[in-house]
Amino acid sequence: MGIASSSSSNPESRAMALAKAKEIVASAPLVVFSKTSCPFCVRVKQLFEKLGASYKAIELDVESDGPELQNALKEWTGQRTVPNVFINGKHIGGCDDTMALNNDGKLVPLLTEAGAIAGSTSKTTVTA
Repeated sequence: MGIASSSSSNPESRAMALAKAKEIVASAPLVVFSKTSCPFCVRVKQLFEKLGASYKAIELDVESDGPELQNALKEWTGQRTVPNVFINGKHIGGCDDTMALNNDGKLVPLLTEAGAIAGSTSKTTVTA
């Protein structure tokens, strides 16, 4: 068998991690599950900063339950890799998916609609 973390293999901790991941995603219009050492994560976060989007970053290599959260994301979305991006509660994907949306001109409208970017076309009022 492969390498497994014995502390996160019980059903209760898996359920708790999944519930926490879903709660985090519901708490902000734009959420990035990330790792501080991941160049693809840095690239996505830099893109959001360049676009003026406010986002919540969860650094899985810093969080005490990061491995459990990462396993929960795999269970929920089918994606274990980071970055793992959610806009308005919807799973977008990773770096390539996010960059493709941006290149196709679809990212900014999604972020604006979600309220992550304040814009004149946004129907969402963003207050500081």
